[in-house]
Amino acid sequence: MLLYCQLKIFLHQSVNDWLTMKTSKVTLRQHISLQLLEQPNGEALEKLMLAIADSTVQIASLISKGTTDEVTAKLSSKNVQGETQMQLDVLSNTIFIDKLKETGVVAGLVSEELDEACTLPSDQDNALFLVNFDPLDGSSNIAVNGCVGSIFSILNAPKNTPTTSDYLQKGTAQVAAGYSLYGPGSMLVLTVGQGTHGYTLDRDAGEYILTHPDIRIPEITSEFSINSSNERFWEEPVQRYIAECKAGSGGVRSRDFNMRWVASMVADVHRLLIRGGVYLYPKDNKLPLKAGRLRLLYEANPMSFVVEQAGGISSTGRKHLLDVSPSEIHERIPVILGSRIEVNLIELYHKESDSSQFYKEVI
Repeated sequence: MLLYCQLKIFLHQSVNDWLTMKTSKVTLRQHISLQLLEQPNGEALEKLMLAIADSTVQIASLISKGTTDEVTAKLSSKNVQGETQMQLDVLSNTIFIDKLKETGVVAGLVSEELDEACTLPSDQDNALFLVNFDPLDGSSNIAVNGCVGSIFSILNAPKNTPTTSDYLQKGTAQVAAGYSLYGPGSMLVLTVGQGTHGYTLDRDAGEYILTHPDIRIPEITSEFSINSSNERFWEEPVQRYIAECKAGSGGVRSRDFNMRWVASMVADVHRLLIRGGVYLYPKDNKLPLKAGRLRLLYEANPMSFVVEQAGGISSTGRKHLLDVSPSEIHERIPVILGSRIEVNLIELYHKESDSSQFYKEVI
């Protein structure tokens, strides 16, 4: 423990020197260590975060092989959501699970690729965390060499063996969250509740370097991300908002907007973190039995935590997303997140629409 504390002090001094002198690179390990210096269970959380980072390095290596390997093939199997799995989905899931097991600090996990929550063999005194994750977001983009990613959320574990209900915590209970983006350069963006920070993978060294400290989402934006092919299924407030954006400088917004849509949540949200914007996967009536498309525990919650730590905001359209109480591990939910001004406006339109509908029903 004494050696660990001495190492923490050394790293703290090293990072501070870099921030002042800017004479050297700061690694993920150094930066995470600094952020967790005085946090409860900081040593265990650091170990877990670095294990997740190692997982993403392995996945980035697999993806870089592209169609030269069979990892991009589709499988005949489907996941619990009824979606066709890619070979990379399964391999990425295995990589995550193996790395989480090795840490000894994870009591259990929920994955998009597993029907049920999975309890990991570990010493209960050291198994301090639960991890919810999507091992490969946007895997359909693999076939066209598009951007994909991984998303993760970390929660405190119960003192006893976890049950399904222990994973059903509000997003506000998250200890840490983040995502990796496998694009022209691989990035890891995460938060431990002390801002949102981005790290770029140095492929030669095999480690992440701090390149985007303290990301802040611009409040004024002229970009939105949504799948416009579903426009006829949207609720009235979303149709109203998008129509006003499309009207451009001649409309009520008095400026032109651009639409972007990659069909990978990681890629679309990463853009708004860097350039500002709003991301919408709203409630619609295309599939009436589904309130939304994105999974609350391992997509909506972690991405919302990352966005809010960068100065943005998240919503279902009618409620602060991180305050939603989950009811099942694969629950789906409408998601609207990004620049605060835009999300607040969309919430206002929902409120006005609901009030109008209520008035019509009353009379």
